[in-house]
Amino acid sequence: MALVRTSPGTSYDSNTFRGYRYDVFLSFRGETRKTFTDHLYTALNNAGFLTFRDGDELERGEDIKPGLRKAIQQSRTSVVVFSKDYASSSWCLDELVLILERKRTTSDHVVLPVFYDVDPSHVRKQTGSVRKAFTRSQKNQSPEKVEGWRKALAEIADLAGMVLQNQADGYESKFIKNIVKVIGDKLSRTPLSVEPKLIGIQSQAERINLWLQDGSSDVGIFVVYGMSGIGKTTIAKHVYNSNFRSFQGSSFIENIKETAYQPNGLVQIQMKLLCDILKGREVKIHSVSEGIIKIEGAVSTRRILLVLDDVDQMDQLDAILRMKDQFYPGSKILITTRRERLLRADQVTEVHRVQTLYYNDSLKLLSWHAFGQDHPIEEYMEHSKQLVQYTGGLPLALKVLGSSLSGQNIGVWESALEKLKVIPDSEIMNKLRINYESLKDDHDRKLFLHIACFLIGRNKSYIVRILDGCDFYTTIGIQNLIDRCLVTLDKHGKVKMHDMIRAMGREIVRQESEKPEERSRLWRHKDSFQVLRKKNGKKKIQGLVLDMRNHPANSPINTNEIVLETNAFARMCNLQLLHLSHVRVDGCYADFPTELRWLCWLEFPLDSIPIDFPLENVIVLEMQYSSLRQVCRGTKFLPSLKILDVSHSHGLSETIDFSLFPNLEELILVDCTSLENVHESIGNLERLVYLNMKDCKNLRKLPKNMCMLKSLETLILSGCSNLDEFPVEMVKKMESLKVLETDGIPISELWPERSSAILSSFPSSVVELSLKGCSLSDDVFPTDLSNLSHLRRLHLDENPICSLPVFIKGLRRIDELSFKGCDRLESLVGLPEVHQWISIGLSTVGNNWNLIEWEGRYKLEPIDRVDVEMIKLLGLCNLESMPAVRMYNPLTFRDPKEVPVQGLYQCGIFSTFFVGNDVPGRFSYKSTKSSISFIVPLLLASHRIRGLNIFATYAKENSNNDFTGPTIAPIMIKVRNKSKGLKWILAPEFYGIPDDGEDMIWLSHWKMENKTILQCGDEVVVSVITGRRDVFCVKEFGVELVQEHQDKMSTQHNSRSEPNYPYVIGGDLKTWKCRPGIYFIGGRTREDTDDIDILIMDSNEEDTNKEGQENEPDDTIPKTRVASNNCSLRGWKVRLTAVSFFFALALVGWSSISQKKKRHSSTSPP
Repeated sequence: MALVRTSPGTSYDSNTFRGYRYDVFLSFRGETRKTFTDHLYTALNNAGFLTFRDGDELERGEDIKPGLRKAIQQSRTSVVVFSKDYASSSWCLDELVLILERKRTTSDHVVLPVFYDVDPSHVRKQTGSVRKAFTRSQKNQSPEKVEGWRKALAEIADLAGMVLQNQADGYESKFIKNIVKVIGDKLSRTPLSVEPKLIGIQSQAERINLWLQDGSSDVGIFVVYGMSGIGKTTIAKHVYNSNFRSFQGSSFIENIKETAYQPNGLVQIQMKLLCDILKGREVKIHSVSEGIIKIEGAVSTRRILLVLDDVDQMDQLDAILRMKDQFYPGSKILITTRRERLLRADQVTEVHRVQTLYYNDSLKLLSWHAFGQDHPIEEYMEHSKQLVQYTGGLPLALKVLGSSLSGQNIGVWESALEKLKVIPDSEIMNKLRINYESLKDDHDRKLFLHIACFLIGRNKSYIVRILDGCDFYTTIGIQNLIDRCLVTLDKHGKVKMHDMIRAMGREIVRQESEKPEERSRLWRHKDSFQVLRKKNGKKKIQGLVLDMRNHPANSPINTNEIVLETNAFARMCNLQLLHLSHVRVDGCYADFPTELRWLCWLEFPLDSIPIDFPLENVIVLEMQYSSLRQVCRGTKFLPSLKILDVSHSHGLSETIDFSLFPNLEELILVDCTSLENVHESIGNLERLVYLNMKDCKNLRKLPKNMCMLKSLETLILSGCSNLDEFPVEMVKKMESLKVLETDGIPISELWPERSSAILSSFPSSVVELSLKGCSLSDDVFPTDLSNLSHLRRLHLDENPICSLPVFIKGLRRIDELSFKGCDRLESLVGLPEVHQWISIGLSTVGNNWNLIEWEGRYKLEPIDRVDVEMIKLLGLCNLESMPAVRMYNPLTFRDPKEVPVQGLYQCGIFSTFFVGNDVPGRFSYKSTKSSISFIVPLLLASHRIRGLNIFATYAKENSNNDFTGPTIAPIMIKVRNKSKGLKWILAPEFYGIPDDGEDMIWLSHWKMENKTILQCGDEVVVSVITGRRDVFCVKEFGVELVQEHQDKMSTQHNSRSEPNYPYVIGGDLKTWKCRPGIYFIGGRTREDTDDIDILIMDSNEEDTNKEGQENEPDDTIPKTRVASNNCSLRGWKVRLTAVSFFFALALVGWSSISQKKKRHSSTSPP
């Protein structure tokens, strides 16, 4: 989520420059004007603090004067003097609301409550003397204004303030002296300068803020790391400004790496730290050891916040770590660094990697710097999008490029974009190069350049094999690059690099020489083609990439006619990495360099590899889409070869004698459609760990000695649908096999009588088994596959199964199941009882409308089969006459389906959707605004809370809406228990879609029987959200608190319990937990993360209807509904003072008796 905030200024010591005019704003009631407040005002001014005090002693009008409003905005602090009569003044209360608004919107505004002859608890609860004063101020005021005053009084009473009786034994002069000291301390600690526009910061800072505010007494260390220019320092400054006043001392030390390398640098850092903590008092330090002693004394006496920015080496932290135990309890240390592994896991409390900006935030940030607004000028939109794409969401690049192009015409933008494709911006590169320069030695720098130029996106093990053969120590080298945030590893083990980091690495190589032939690495088509065309390559060249598909379309020479000569490579004697694509050469292949370690030649033009091609040192040989008919003619011994990939070589009819490749570890023959047999020598490959023959459709049989492949871990036979027999015995003997894929082999059709035996024959070592599209029906699966005791991932996609195979329940280690395309599958019941969530995600079920039950997630059934108690609870009737409804399931990616009205159980929440606008039953709270807020009332001793009924009436926003977008539902309900800090967001797995001009009702019951979730006195906020796609508009929604009689508990639920749902509100919801206390219940993907971050914020609760929106008497308890046959409590709302509370109990008792008398004559549901 993006946060755009304007900083009040950038000066550390000038009020005027920061937009401030006063140091202190005094808020007080006239009764203290000539006494306490006057003495305080004088003391503050004598101490040098410019203080604003309103001089108007006359009775003031309804509205605050503009001058007072402006004075609050222009003051650094506000001191609120609470006297016994303060709350009687509507003017003072309005002033207080403005002060707290100022505090919320500006992180550096300090508010200090001073309780002069008033107890803070009386202010908080409006009791004691404050109650009488507050009652007088409410006359002729709207309920909304009064409620705002109440919240303001409660909020300020919770702030750290000063109480006359507690802090000065009632002596006013001493009390005033203490106040002046506190103000001095707070004003001496100024916030840091931050950029005017902070975009994408809030979501990144939230986790750090929660940690800083956790109230723990532990001394914690939080490390924030990431590449240069990603915003680490900006985030650190933002959280520092938001939190430093909550600590007794604080220090933010910037640029530690730079300072530490200066003469006496560590001593300078220590002096700065001490000066900050001691609030400006300078301390002389002559050595690091002396500084440590003095710092230990300072940090042990007060709770401090310490931020160490841009730490690069452990020696810069050693002193802090050694004295960690000396820090005062509750102190926090925040460290920013470019290094992921700066500290060991046991030394830190939390670690956070700063992420690049999302696309929308990137566009906003670029626009602010380029156009001075949060979106591009229309004619610059496409160019702005291209720049955003180029920067990869890196804030540094967005700011630099946006600023440099600000005010420039379209022609300049187009030219800049073209230049950036070849020469990146030097300011950005210089900043990013710091990470590169910080690498320990030339070994890691050269390794980085090899990856940046040639190997991004490749698997780590693949890169290790190649570069180890080039005399690198690749494993430790890659780890060092990860540590410096130069590369990352994705979940598949592939090495990734940010585009701007890649550009920096390639720019370093480009700057080696103006002449391409004198550079160490060539990757740009123009440079590589020029060197090979001119045959002027030098021995300095270590790697080269040439893809003739990138040859300019307007070139006078047709790409297909270009034939290069082999002797163009002759002088490149140190060439080790060569990647050619669609390249045709002529000449003697003996001219190729003998030092090649990696040869990737897509569409190799010959029908076999020439015998004179010097490949003896090649470790990886890739020739996908080649014209090969056989790998080699004659005998060609390749002792170094570890990976051979000739995939998609459709003419390849035979493999080579594998004894010539004794060290082969991976053999990839994907889509070699002419291949019928594999050379029997394959069984002698003792080091082979990976064999992929996917889609070799004409493969008839496999050599029997393949069972000798004792090291084989992955065997992929998917698509080999013409095998004469399934290699049962062979596979059974592969004792190291971990991954087996047989997708597309119709096992039940080819070997109907042996299907079960085949499934039972897989070795126990298998961890991942894929049987997609194998024509496996329910009766084929054995009831017990306990031999697969190590299985963790099972894929049964596109099989004609109707229910979950029984054997799956016994797979105790399974954590991933897939059933995509199993269109007959109706239920997923009987999942294994494991301790962690089984991943059955979006791609798992695919386009299956028949799946009506998913254990632990949802169950769908026709409304006439729903539990009768639930029907009564929601007041539903005339079920048989309900028209069909169009339902949509975002997991199916299909058009909505017209079905009878359904009941949906989802994690203990029941929902139903039906056409119309006549809501059944009666709802206590209704609203057309964004949310409803109410207090859970006290109940009779004989009753307990059952939960909430919630309805929403909605329609299409317009007739052209598309429902096939993101998987997250376009209409959701959010329930927030503010008192307990809990929040649940329900995104229905299925939802109704109204026709044009039609209304749809969503009616739901939320079971909330657990007292830890909902109890009397809790403040609850309910919202209906339509998301960011504007598919639906909500016309009205309502909430009703449902209670039930204790005597009914034993009989009320006898019909049946909610089917198969242990997951209820207050139960096990860890699957749906997205943050502490926040649960998102419903289908979602990684792409929905941005939407969910916005949803969990509470900004949409500002426009809130308070309890009792209907026009009814104002004297009784908030309404609830009783879940019993025909008995309902129809109360009214009340302020629970002592008198009205007992009066309300009498009314409730009378209501219960009268309802019982009516029960015999009434048959309508509650």
